[in-house]
Amino acid sequence: MTEISRREAIGGLVSGVAVTASLVAPSYAGGKELPRYSNDRFYKSSGEFDADAAKKAYYAMMEYHGYPIVDRLKGDEFWALDFGLGKFTEVGMAGIFWINRKEDDYFGHEIYLLPGQMIPEHKHVKTVDARPKMEGWQARHGWVHIYGEGEPTFGIEIPPTHKDCLVAKAQKKLMPGEVGYLMGPEQWHWMRAGDKGAIVTEYASYHDGNALRFSHPKVVF
Repeated sequence: MTEISRREAIGGLVSGVAVTASLVAPSYAGGKELPRYSNDRFYKSSGEFDADAAKKAYYAMMEYHGYPIVDRLKGDEFWALDFGLGKFTEVGMAGIFWINRKEDDYFGHEIYLLPGQMIPEHKHVKTVDARPKMEGWQARHGWVHIYGEGEPTFGIEIPPTHKDCLVAKAQKKLMPGEVGYLMGPEQWHWMRAGDKGAIVTEYASYHDGNALRFSHPKVVF
């Protein structure tokens, strides 16, 4: 077997956004179809976001991909958000912070996105408690487009909610096992899942929720 150098394994910046690895891990459908949902399914008659209904949809996606639903994912540490926009199937996510250590400045997070769902564009600024957060992402199941600042990618599809505010337009596709990362501190970025949804591991410096800034003026976090 030919030895691959570390430089070869991580080389090649693409579109000013990400560097990709050559690892590929297949998704597992288990003979089932991935459920599809209307936006109304995730809202109560009062119009309030139904986080429990959202979590059930993510569990179904996890089962589709053969992803283990461990005990921590069944408790309150596992959360789902629609960011206050009322368009969960377009803008929303679920996640769990596996670890977030301020004293040692590291963070481990899993991101869950339904098919076509996006995390709203945002950045992390410096705070009293944290330097500007730096992060990288590894697609585990499904695939995602990640977006950062840099030369805009021709022909990208901008979700309707963000047509008037989007900054980051340099696109990179991450398939299972591939890795991308934020190219600089306090840069705008977002991601959007492909047609099978996505489960993405995030590696990062300490996460301070007070450092989040969103380009969409009506996002609530």
